[in-house]
Amino acid sequence: MVHFSGFYAWLKEPLSQRVLEDARQTELIQQAWTDSGKVYGYRKLADDLRDAGETCSENRVARLAGFAGIAAQIGYKRQPRRFGGKPSVVADATLDRQFEVDAPDHIWVIDITYIRTHEGWPYLAVVIGLFTRRVVGWSMQFRMTTDLALQALLVAVWRRKPKHRFLIHSDQGSQFTGKEWQSFLSKHNLDASMSSRGNCHDNAVAESLIHLLKRERIRQWTYTTRDASRQDVFDYIEMFYNPIRKHTNNGMLSPVDYETEQRKMNEAGV
Repeated sequence: MVHFSGFYAWLKEPLSQRVLEDARQTELIQQAWTDSGKVYGYRKLADDLRDAGETCSENRVARLAGFAGIAAQIGYKRQPRRFGGKPSVVADATLDRQFEVDAPDHIWVIDITYIRTHEGWPYLAVVIGLFTRRVVGWSMQFRMTTDLALQALLVAVWRRKPKHRFLIHSDQGSQFTGKEWQSFLSKHNLDASMSSRGNCHDNAVAESLIHLLKRERIRQWTYTTRDASRQDVFDYIEMFYNPIRKHTNNGMLSPVDYETEQRKMNEAGV
């Protein structure tokens, strides 16, 4: 039996302060998730809320996100690959999985993937700087040739204008073993490093970026045209991944923000 006074008090304020606070923060979580393109998991969502001045733990955000049906995009299984014939190794695996570097433009990695469209299969090559995990160059073409990789690397060199000799790491694809590729590296003070045959872990950072791109954008739909796929890749890389997407390697800063912060620290002599 509930006393009349208690019943009338409940009518005036039927929801507890905790329930109201849960509802308020759930709305913030929903907005942060939407702003991320619906790709962030609870850790990055919690970081977003703390950046906005909210007090919340990762466990609390995980609980509220779970109740609201909010979750990061899941990954995709890698298809098994077979390798035959004589490997065309032209460079050692000099990188040796040392993915942490202490300055920009000391080591770059490159990889190639494909994109499904109703007009066929365009190919995408991306060049990533290991210091901030920033995409420093990329190119899309309709054939997977050496020129595809060269154009991505040319964009990276043009943008970054490195003034010292450093390393570019790739797999053993034919795009990276020909004379054109080797000649370009020689003319631009780049030393080649290559993954061991069939070992994706040797180029894990590039593999990870392509995995993110496919999981968070490309695999969401099949593009009607090649131009549509190019525009969406541009939007993801230049408008989201580089300037906005939080990266655990950067202390939850985007590649652009982390590079800016490090430059300011260097200028201040910190």
